[in-house]
Amino acid sequence: MVVSEYVSNLGNDHAQVVPVTVFVAVLSLCLVIGHLLQESRWFNESITAILTGCVAGAIILFLSKGKSSHILAFNEELFFIYLLPPIIFNAGFQVKKKQFFQNFLTIMLFGVIGAFISLIIITAGSWWLFPKLGFVGLTARDYLAVGIIFSSTDTVCTLQVLHQDETPLLYSLVFGEGVVNDATTVVLFNTIQKLDVSRIDSRTILPVVGDFFYLFLASTALGVVAGLVTAYVLKTLYFGRHSSVREISLMVLMAYLSYMLAEWLQLSGILTVFFCGILMSHYAWHNVSESSKITTRHVFATMSFIAETFIFLYVGMDALDIEMWRVTKLSFGTSMGIYGTLILLILLGRAAFVFPLSALSNYMNRKAERTSVITFKHQVMIWWAGLMRGAVSVALAFKQFTYSGVTSDPINATMITNTIVVVLFSTLVFGFLTKPLISYLIPHHETIKITHRESVPPNEDLNVPLLSLEESVGTNISRAKDSLSLMIERPVYTIHFYWRKFDDAYMRPIFGGLVSTPTDC
Repeated sequence: MVVSEYVSNLGNDHAQVVPVTVFVAVLSLCLVIGHLLQESRWFNESITAILTGCVAGAIILFLSKGKSSHILAFNEELFFIYLLPPIIFNAGFQVKKKQFFQNFLTIMLFGVIGAFISLIIITAGSWWLFPKLGFVGLTARDYLAVGIIFSSTDTVCTLQVLHQDETPLLYSLVFGEGVVNDATTVVLFNTIQKLDVSRIDSRTILPVVGDFFYLFLASTALGVVAGLVTAYVLKTLYFGRHSSVREISLMVLMAYLSYMLAEWLQLSGILTVFFCGILMSHYAWHNVSESSKITTRHVFATMSFIAETFIFLYVGMDALDIEMWRVTKLSFGTSMGIYGTLILLILLGRAAFVFPLSALSNYMNRKAERTSVITFKHQVMIWWAGLMRGAVSVALAFKQFTYSGVTSDPINATMITNTIVVVLFSTLVFGFLTKPLISYLIPHHETIKITHRESVPPNEDLNVPLLSLEESVGTNISRAKDSLSLMIERPVYTIHFYWRKFDDAYMRPIFGGLVSTPTDC
């Protein structure tokens, strides 16, 4: 009996090892193909991974005689717990903080207000148009979920299409919006699961808004605390004396711990791990040995790259999920009408906030000499680059419309296939055209001009000091008035300037890091 159980378990283990082995082999092949297409004007890693996944899915479908195109079953917990954290952490660790925080208010406008505007347009549009196309059966909560699912921009794909060295302003805006957008959509998605959609009024909306801002601030604070604790421990104990492996391991584990703590406390793990990455790169990175400084950047980038490729490879395979397509009952014409409707709503929803909020941002920063104006060409690129939908949309769709990745309901199966088609179309079509559009709308020489324009402001602006105990009350009041005037005229730069002074005087001596210069972030 014991022997038979052992043999049975051995067989089960072997059955689990084979698909993982095949998937890793396909993943390795995808990396090789991506390398060969590196110089292509049209391809990027995400497109390569999706197309490789489609080909691999077709082969598996053929070998299984039409039964399945999957090597591994999709699990949204695998995505949110294991694949997303290294991607978002690396984004925060590698991001150029100067550009990110200079455009922080604009990023928040796009990521939070923009997500709400897009949610309203997509939800209302699908609620109105789906029944006219003959697709009925969705509940009010389902329509809200549809609005959230298709309002989630694809941070992963955007990171691969844009480069912060070539297009710094575009990268900081689109990437920053993507991170905040992902956090916003995930928080909103979790909120509607607890919302009584049968009674939506001002009394139910206000608590939702309050919960959102609480989650945003609490998640950010948790990430900041995790980053500061890691920096203080590394600075105080100096792990590098004995082993660089320990200090690297501590950074990895503390980053992952911050994400899991946020999820355990029902906060936004995306925001937490992102700000943890920023704080670690700002403080903790300066407290490790020279070899660890090089290693951490490569290790975090490698983990992120593998996770990104894994996600898009699976999305490509999932496009040929024959079981899900069989469950759907809609005709070809109705399905195409729904795909077109969703794409149109995404286009309209994004345009409805990118252009007005860009104008608002330019007005707010009209006197801030360090902040580049978001030109119309920039606005078109921001609108276009954010049209791509990706893994977060897929994960949320599976979470809403399936149980452990499986559904026998035709309505739910239709929504899964709708999501997959929109993700494929947006990534392939918009992703293909993003690089050429950047080259056409924003040539390299224009990017250099913009970079030079973001120089240090006039010296007189740097001469407004903090209040001093050594000066008279009248002098301090006069300086406070000057500071307030500068704050009103140039809020982003003024906050950044005073934060840098505070950072140099109090934070860096405790948590580590080099004293900044006027051109530092």
